Amino acid sequence: MVGDVSVAARRLRLLIAYDGRPFRGWQSQASGDAVQDHLERAFAKICGSRVVVHGSGRTDAGVHALGQVGHADVPASRLTPATWLGALNANLPREIRVLKTQPAPPGFHAQHSARGKIYAYRIWNAAILPPLELGRAWLVPGALDPSAIEEGARLLTGTHDFAGFAANRGHIVPDTVRTIREIRFTRRGALMTLRFEGSGFLYKMVRLLTGTLVRCGEGEFPLSRIAEVLAGKGAVKTSFAAPAEGLYLVRVLY
Repeated sequence: MVGDVSVAARRLRLLIAYDGRPFRGWQSQASGDAVQDHLERAFAKICGSRVVVHGSGRTDAGVHALGQVGHADVPASRLTPATWLGALNANLPREIRVLKTQPAPPGFHAQHSARGKIYAYRIWNAAILPPLELGRAWLVPGALDPSAIEEGARLLTGTHDFAGFAANRGHIVPDTVRTIREIRFTRRGALMTLRFEGSGFLYKMVRLLTGTLVRCGEGEFPLSRIAEVLAGKGAVKTSFAAPAEGLYLVRVLY
C-alpha cells in the first residue's frame, strides 16, 4: 500500500536540486549514471544496504531541477534530518545537492501525493550565447514576437487533451487530459522565460509546448494550429521539441 513504512524504518522526504548536464536523467539507468542512481548509492554508503529513492517524476537527460522532491524509507536510527543532509551531500557529486531533509507525514509519497508541478524554460534570444549560459538556456538568435508567444500561451492554458503535445514513451497513456493553470511569459534583456504551472505534464510536454510557442514567435507556426492540435487529441501532433538544457523543474506542489 502506498505510504506504508515498516516499524523498523521511517520515511524521509528530500528536496533535491541538480545540474542535469552530467546525468542521464532522473530515472535509474543500467549505466548507473542517473540522478536516482547517485542518490541510492549515497544512501547505501550511509546505511550499508540498498535504499530505494522515489522521485516526484522523471526528468530527461540534460534537464535541471531546482526543487525535485523524493522520498526514501531509511532505517529507524538516531540520525537527525540535519545529519542525513550532511551525510548525503558528502557522498554525492557536486552537481547534485539535497537541499532539505525532513520526516515525511503519514502516507506521503513523492509522486502519488503531488498535486501539480511548476517548470521554467529559459530562452536566450540574441546572436551569441554567453559561456555561463551554456547548457542552461536555449539559444534562439532570430527575432521573436512576444505578442504571438503570449497569445499562444493563452490558448494552451486550461484543461485540454494534450496528446498532440506529448512524445511517445513506448506505452499507451490512458488519460492525456491535463490542466495548465498558468503559462507566464517574461523578458529581461535577452533572457526570455516561460513558466508553466499545471496539474501534471506528459512525456516531453513542456519542451513541445515551448518549441511550439517559439515557432509561433518566429511566425512559423500559425496560432490557429494550436486549436487544431488540441482538438486532434493525438491524431494531429506537433513534433518540434525545445532542447533539454533550458528546462528546469522549479517546484512540486502538494
